Amino acid sequence: QVQLVESGGGLVQAGGSLRVSCVASGSIFSINAMGWYRQAPGKQRELVAGITSGGIRNYADSVKGRFTIPRDNAKNTVYLQMNSLKPEDTAVYYCAANERGSITTMKYVDYWGRGTQVTVSS
Repeated sequence: QVQLVESGGGLVQAGGSLRVSCVASGSIFSINAMGWYRQAPGKQRELVAGITSGGIRNYADSVKGRFTIPRDNAKNTVYLQMNSLKPEDTAVYYCAANERGSITTMKYVDYWGRGTQVTVSS
């Protein structure tokens, strides 16, 4: 089993930046890929960004050029660096991990964090 714990959410003004973190623990050797999803009120959960064990990154079109997904293997931590934030980025952000398959497809997500709220004011 893998446990994921997010931190770093909060309230930020439009145009600002925020970084959220996800620390993985447990059977981390089994992790194939990690990523971030988000869910806004009344909307479906959607992929934001993913990174494979080999370092290949994928981003949703809506965040390309604004968000990045750095990681620190020594700390078992994946980050989501969010720049040029917009009110439409407001959502609960969930850390995700899987043991096989593409992290960009939700059906392959094996583990979820509890989520952290990000609110962007206009």
